[in-house]
Amino acid sequence: MSSTYPWLSSYEPGVPATVEIPSRTIQQFLTDSARKYPDKTAVRMVLRYLPLGLAVQARLTYRELDDLSSRFAAALAAQGIGKGARVAIMLPNCPQQVVVYFGILKAGAIVVNTNPTYPPHELEPLMQVSGAEAIITLSGLYARVKEIQPNTALKTILLTDVSDHVAGIFRRTVNRQLATRGLYAAVPPAHGLLFYKDLLARPPAAAPTTNFDPAADTAVFQFTGGTTGTPKAAELTHRNLVANTVQMNAWFTTVSPGNEKVLLALPAFHVYGMTVGMLFGVSVGAEIVIVADPRDTNHILNVLAHEKITLYPGVPAMYIAIINHPRVADYDLRSIKACLSGGSALPVEVAQKFDELTGGRLVEGFGMSECSPVATANPIMGRVKFGSIGTPLSSTEVAIVALEPDASGHYRFLAAGEEGEVVVRGPQVMKGYYNNPEESARTVDADGWLHTGDIGRMDEEGYFYIVDRKKDLIIASGLNIVPREVEEVLFMHPKVMEAAVIGVPDAKRGETVKAFVVLKQGQSATVEELRAFCKEKLAPYKIPTQVEFRTELPKTQVGKVLRRLLVAEEKAKLAAADKP
Repeated sequence: MSSTYPWLSSYEPGVPATVEIPSRTIQQFLTDSARKYPDKTAVRMVLRYLPLGLAVQARLTYRELDDLSSRFAAALAAQGIGKGARVAIMLPNCPQQVVVYFGILKAGAIVVNTNPTYPPHELEPLMQVSGAEAIITLSGLYARVKEIQPNTALKTILLTDVSDHVAGIFRRTVNRQLATRGLYAAVPPAHGLLFYKDLLARPPAAAPTTNFDPAADTAVFQFTGGTTGTPKAAELTHRNLVANTVQMNAWFTTVSPGNEKVLLALPAFHVYGMTVGMLFGVSVGAEIVIVADPRDTNHILNVLAHEKITLYPGVPAMYIAIINHPRVADYDLRSIKACLSGGSALPVEVAQKFDELTGGRLVEGFGMSECSPVATANPIMGRVKFGSIGTPLSSTEVAIVALEPDASGHYRFLAAGEEGEVVVRGPQVMKGYYNNPEESARTVDADGWLHTGDIGRMDEEGYFYIVDRKKDLIIASGLNIVPREVEEVLFMHPKVMEAAVIGVPDAKRGETVKAFVVLKQGQSATVEELRAFCKEKLAPYKIPTQVEFRTELPKTQVGKVLRRLLVAEEKAKLAAADKP
């Protein structure tokens, strides 16, 4: 990469301008770590701490993780699931999530990452778009999958329970507690239904032999809604994900292979948790300590302190919850070396307070599903510019271009300080959207530049800043929310005539959902009534936290609701509130 890129002079010592991307599959990270650290703990999930240093937990060594994933691959092959088949994982963070992820890849199949909180009407289009023929989920979610199965290509359902790797004496208690949350159920045998524990006990134990082309073979379908609400599956190849993992390894200059403890509180079905937590952790032989509920701050603080976590990737909402916890001073967090924050803007005061508490470094980065996901980050141990998303990673180009192409269809590159669309080019940029060539061509141009839809600028030293978004997409705690999805649910309420949804600033989540609602004539409703209605039909993070009733919504002459005016009104309210 040319030395003319201004960000290279801002790299901290030890970070290379480029990295070599090995021609290998993702699962080779696991194979290598199992060979180097066979008896070291690979994955551990602590459900509860007990007196005398005991804990209710599930634990797998690298040897066990490698062996179990091979057994799972063999079991899939025995079901006729092999090269190119799509297998959905719909699980919360748990050890078997990691087992089946690598098992699917070893079988030559494609992982379809799926949010386990999705209700049936959100799950169904994902299965239809991906063409998944198998899905693994919790017993408590079986009924949800059965409901949509007739309208999809799903032939095989595999069930597991969070307790499957928990010691037997605690298993019944764990299942009873999970049942109260709808995550465990006693499911009788049925045609096309398989059980995780049974599969791992069957021969053969060796993964099938499969030929891979890492640059061409898709490893993961990562869903992104875009601005239309229509789900699109970003195809991430083995090379894409290997590249981003290698890039993260180069960026974390103080990483000590075989000696790190990574807290995986980010959901592994999310591209950020998958790469920066799980894949990066496995690649450096780290102990990956799993937390299933990222909102349980009490438990996270206990885990951070008890396990002496060294690396903690997350979103601002997680760090905000920690620094504002009333008993945070009671916990020793000084083991933390570095944290990379993404998903939404990281407030300056949050980063500074977190650094004071831990003695580590909390820095902001930027990424998206389409680039595996990380494109930029502030230097971990170098010069941080608060409010910036940092500089491009090694072997990555980032530029600012005009918002619209010229007459020849090309985008003009802008100078430092000018505002335009942020574009990214590098080995981590996706292959395209599955079965969607038109949208693929609009997103990744002929020169390989990924158009992010974000408006930003670059300063003279190569640090980038996000100033706005071309999209209406709402990002709350790192999760994407398409306004139209929420609006359509509100429209289903018998009292609602019109609705518009926008994202508004939120101290904990970065953004939160606000709905503007016009009721039908003669009707009355409460905020909680509408929120309760949404809870029945939307994933929890998509439910409006604010609802404002209006007599009319701002519209164009043809009747299109002007969300941007609503956004401008909210910004004006915030600005007025800040005035003395």
